[in-house]
Parts: sequence; structure tokens; C-alpha cells
Amino acid sequence: MLQDLTLHWSAVTSLVALLALILGGVSAGLLQERRHASRSAALQAATTHYQQFLRQVIDTNPNVIFVKDWEGRYVLANAAAAQLYGTTVEALIGKRDADFNPNMEEVERFLRADRDVMTSQRAVFIPEEPLTGRDAGEPRWFQTVKVPLLGSDGETRQVLGVATEITQRKHLEDQFRQAHKMEAVGRLAGGVAHDFNNVLTIIRAQTEFLLADLTADDPRRADVLEIQDAADRAATFTRQLLAFSRRQLLQPEVLDLNAVITGMEMMVRRLVGEDVVLLTKLDRDLPRVWADPGQLQQVLMNLAVNSRDAMPHGGTLLVETGVVDLDEQYPRQHPGAKAGRHVVLVVTDTGCGMDQATRSRIFEPFFTTKEAGKGTGLGLSTVYGIVKQSGGHIWVYSEVGRGTTFKLYFPPHYGAVKAREPDPVAAPVVGTGATILLVEDELPVRNAVRRLLERHGYQVLEAANGHDALSLIAASSAEIRLVVSDMVMPGMGGMELANRLRTISPKVPVLLMTGYTEEAIARTGERRYDDLIIEKPFSQHTILEKVRGALAAAQP
Repeated sequence: MLQDLTLHWSAVTSLVALLALILGGVSAGLLQERRHASRSAALQAATTHYQQFLRQVIDTNPNVIFVKDWEGRYVLANAAAAQLYGTTVEALIGKRDADFNPNMEEVERFLRADRDVMTSQRAVFIPEEPLTGRDAGEPRWFQTVKVPLLGSDGETRQVLGVATEITQRKHLEDQFRQAHKMEAVGRLAGGVAHDFNNVLTIIRAQTEFLLADLTADDPRRADVLEIQDAADRAATFTRQLLAFSRRQLLQPEVLDLNAVITGMEMMVRRLVGEDVVLLTKLDRDLPRVWADPGQLQQVLMNLAVNSRDAMPHGGTLLVETGVVDLDEQYPRQHPGAKAGRHVVLVVTDTGCGMDQATRSRIFEPFFTTKEAGKGTGLGLSTVYGIVKQSGGHIWVYSEVGRGTTFKLYFPPHYGAVKAREPDPVAAPVVGTGATILLVEDELPVRNAVRRLLERHGYQVLEAANGHDALSLIAASSAEIRLVVSDMVMPGMGGMELANRLRTISPKVPVLLMTGYTEEAIARTGERRYDDLIIEKPFSQHTILEKVRGALAAAQP
């Protein structure tokens, strides 16, 4: 940044010197013409020549160059300065910023800065400042140097300004800052969701213990069911946070994005209502993508809800698919994107649109423009997380009063479409009397899971972390048939424990419990444990079914 400022100041200094040289050349030229010309025609020709030369120099300069007087009137301006206000140099001379700029606060700030330079007789460097054009659209950003000019009376009454546009650079800087902020918020959200899932696991387990001990006509049963329902709703929120933080468990497969959209079309129509026209434009030659179909359905639903809320009086919702090739320039302008061929899903509405401040925050969890109680602020953050976790990129374009377009880019997958097999019918859960080693660093969670397993006939040994578990296995005389371990623990986590047990006791399966899994699995590259993972919070039936399945699969 310092180097940029130095180069910018050097360029401006050179330009000021050039202007002074040219102006000096004008005086010298005029004096010489007076000595050698007897009539004003020659003098006029020389003056015209130098004026044209000076005008060519400043008009071909891409920087904005101007001179203003104390009242803010333009004394001199180049073509770049006139272009800012959509006018000509001739129309700009003698006018003020207020004659073209609708932002009066901005105009007053310009005038104050100009007068400060004239009064102090010191050059000023302004690293960045916005300028609003005549159409009052998105402001353009400039880096400006202002230099005082002395009048013939020796008093400073004019200011020379040279401004370099930095709009694109500033947008890129803002995008990088936003990307870093989203990453930090994602880590925080994932951590909060993980810890909260531990709490919800305890709540769910305890409510199921209570329900098991209450008769069907017990009046307290309704209260316990209400607690259980509240825990389930809270679990939905944590799943949305995990989706945003890209730490949820996905079940990806090769699928046809068009088929997903077509299969949901009737549901989306009912969701958006009769006053919204739903249109689809699907590319019939669309490549497949590698994604979780359930998560893609959630993405489409959330975007449809967002569009519906932006069109309270009706409108049009257009869903398109296609193929685009992103060049090397695109990732530089859109941090997080990758160059190359992509399958694109485009969702466009004719709703109220968003301003820049809102667009910069729409993917943040809990950010919402809706009234209190009418939105959680997790819909678009969930979309963001699912797209990112699927290896894609999301971009939004919107203007107030002109609607919104979401573009979702996914890498193509050139494999065969595989139909999802129906979930198997759950078999009755029975206790086997097998010995299970339970590894969990959170004592309340460990107590709840141990109590649950013991209630169903299992013998349970306990360890607080991976190291303790290995020591217990080495010292115990019992035949441990299954290890149930938390994935994230201090010291040695569940994944490392599973890898160590493959060498020590390869026949002992490991069932991993976690509040987030995909990131940990991806980090180790181990996909073999996908079927032996259970997400927190889990129900009594879910964990018992997982335990039964793991024990049955380990039978010789």
C-alpha cells in the first residue's frame, strides 16, 4: 500500500511539474513571439498551439485532473473529469459539483477539503473517497492528491486535484475482507453448533429416559414431549449453522440438477403462491454434478422463500440452468471461485432488490431484514454453506427496485446418474450383552450415552479421550466388541483413535459421534467410516440402531 501511495504521489508530482513546464513554455513562447512577431495574428497562433497541446496532454491522461477556485467552480478540467458527471469539459467549466452531483453531503465535503488545501497551502493525499455520479447509482472510488495553486496576487485561491480511480481495487478488497469474515464466522458457528449439539444430546437422552418411565396417561408426559419438541427445533437451528460452516454430513451422489428442479417444481409453485409466476429454463445438455440431492432441494427451497418474501405483491421467479466457462480473471474478481467449466443454477426474481450494504451481509447467519419473529436469518447462510461444501461458488447481483439474481456455480461431474436406494426397514433393536467402550470427553454426554446403552443390555467401559481408551484396551481383560467415540476430543480425537485401532484391533469397529463430520473426514481423506458416523443430537432409536448395525457387520 505504501508503495502504491509513493508511486501515485510521484506521478502526480511529475504531472504538476509538466503542467508548470507547459505553462512556463506558454509564457516563454509568448515572449519569444512578441519579440519576433509584429502582429497579433502570430501571437494568437502560438497561443492556440500551446493551448491545444496542453489540452491534449491532460485529456489523454486517464486520471481525473481539475482546478477549482475558492467557490468550488471548475477553472480547468480534463475529459476524464467531465466523464464522471456525464458532461463535456466546456459544460463543466464555471460550474460547481452541486450542479451535477445529487449527493449534497459529498459536495460539501469536497468543498471543505479544497478550501483546507488553499488555506493551509499544503498538499493533501486522500487515500480513498467516493464520488456519486449524476444518476446517483453506485459511487465510484478515487485516490486523490490536492495541491494549492498561488494566484497572481500571491494568495492561494485555487486547488489542483489529480484523482486515480480505485473502484475495482476497493471492491476486490471488500470481497476479500468479506470472505475472511465469513470464514471466521463459519468457524465460530461450527464451534457453537458442536458444543450446543452436546447439550441437545443430553436433553434428548434425558427426555427419552423420562418418557420411558411415564405411563401413557401420565399428565407429565405432555410436558416432557414439549421439551423434546423444543430440542428437535433447536437441533434444526444447529444443522443450519453447520451447513453455513460447511461442517455438516453430506451424502453426495452423481445427479442431474435438472431432475432435482423438475421434481420440486410443484412444491415450489405452492410455496411461492399464485401471485408469483414460476418459470424454468433448463439446459437439456447439462452435465451432472456431485452433490447431496437433499441439500440441493433445501437450497432451491430457501432461495424460493427468499424471492417470495421480496415480492409481497407478486412477480416472476425464473429458475435457469446452464454451463459457463469462468476465465482466469473471474476468481481474481470473485474470491473463492475457481476458473474452468461450471454448471450454473440461476434464480432470478423481480422483487424489491437490495442495496450494497444489505448484499454484503445476506449470507451471514442471523442477519435478516425481516421484522422480529418473521425470520431466523439462517436461510441464505444455509444456502451459502451447502454450495461451498459442495465445491461450488455463489454470487448475487441486486439493485433496489430491480430484483435479485443468485448464481450458483458447481463443478461438473461426468459420471453416470445413480438412483438413490431406499432406506432399509429398521430391524428391532435388542441388547446383545456385548462390551462397548464409550469414549467421550464431555462427562454429561458420556453419562447419558452410557445409561442408554446399559438400559438395553450392553456392558459399557468408559474413557475420557483417545489416549485413555488405548490404555484401557491394553489393560482390560474384557472382549471389547465395539468402540463408540466422540470425533472431536482434546489430545487424541475419534478419527485418530479409529486409525490406531485398525492396527491394534482391526476387527473392532468404531462408531463415531460428532456435531460436525464432513470437515474432519475430508481432512484425513478417510471415507471408510461414512457408515459408522452418527450426528449429534441423536435419538435413542438412532444410536441403538447404529450400534446394532456395527456389531452385526463385525460378525465373522
